[in-house]
Amino acid sequence: MNLEGSRALVTGASSGIGAALAEAFAERGATVGLVARREDRLAEVLERCQKHSPDSRMWAQDLSDLDAVTPFAERADDELGGINLLVNNAGIPKRRRVTDLTIEEVDAVNALNYLSPIRLTLALVPRMLARGRGRILNISSVAARLSPPGEAAYAATKAAITTFSECMAIELWDTPISVHVVDPGVIDTELFGLPGNDPLLAQVGAEPPSVVVDAVLDQFEADRFETYVPAWFEDLATGKATDLQGFLAGSAEWYREARGSSA
Repeated sequence: MNLEGSRALVTGASSGIGAALAEAFAERGATVGLVARREDRLAEVLERCQKHSPDSRMWAQDLSDLDAVTPFAERADDELGGINLLVNNAGIPKRRRVTDLTIEEVDAVNALNYLSPIRLTLALVPRMLARGRGRILNISSVAARLSPPGEAAYAATKAAITTFSECMAIELWDTPISVHVVDPGVIDTELFGLPGNDPLLAQVGAEPPSVVVDAVLDQFEADRFETYVPAWFEDLATGKATDLQGFLAGSAEWYREARGSSA
């Protein structure tokens, strides 16, 4: 995948998948713009990126401040010299049973995971079209396709960004802008250790962020809309689509057993 000369904006770039993608892009010749809240962590990632791409830069920005997102997108586009690769990666989890969720929690997850990347996208797509080049990568989740119990608020935001991406891909099909979605499973990032979340019920091994990087580079090369990490999750999603009732019943049985074993 030739990223030489690209100008990429990566959100949630201070750690995990965002940091790994930013560094991989920089290693391949892209000028990378990093955005996240934690300035000290961003600075560490930026230093690694600038070893390969000296003009890379960073912005400490809270993307959950929705009124500030569009002005930030426009400023970042100007200062980076014209963004042609947008990676919407910033997000927060919320593992909580529906009966325990508060509306404030739902609103907070929706703001960062869905409304913020949509505002970034809407601000940058017209500029990409005017320049005749663009690629949008939305980091979704297998939760968007597999509806895991205990993650309704989080999964709904990922389903929303996935469906928005599908519609956008159709509308932009005949333009120079390509749209992509990545559905990671359990990746070894801070996302699964943040306070204020119920324990993760699924007993699966965490994959390193590098597997997402490899999948994304392959996805770009093939110009494929969606990819799952690990790839076998696609079989589960296909099974759900062909027999939703059976999938829900099986998930409910698994959920009862998992809750019982974790009690």
